Amino acid sequence: QVQLVESGGGLVQAGGSLKLSCVASGSIFSINTMGWYRQAPGKQRELVAAVTGGGISRYVDSVKGRFTISRDNAKNTVYLQMNSLKPEDTAVYYCNVDQTRSGIRFDYWGQGTQVTVSS
Repeated sequence: QVQLVESGGGLVQAGGSLKLSCVASGSIFSINTMGWYRQAPGKQRELVAAVTGGGISRYVDSVKGRFTISRDNAKNTVYLQMNSLKPEDTAVYYCNVDQTRSGIRFDYWGQGTQVTVSS
């Protein structure tokens, strides 16, 4: 089992910045991709950004150029630096990691952290 603890959410004005952190603990071997998803009220959860174990990252189009994902494997932590925030970025942000054990892929989720961007 992998436990994920997120931090860094909050209330910020449009144009501001926040940095989310997610620390993985437990059976943290063979973690592959680490990523961030978000879910706004009345909308489906969407992938915001993800980074592979080899450092390859991808982003949803709406955050490209504003958000940066990074990971520190020594600290088992993934970060999401969010700049130039917009009201439409308001959502609960969830950390996600996938792990391969005995050839089977497992997905783990954090509890979520609220990001609210005021106009």
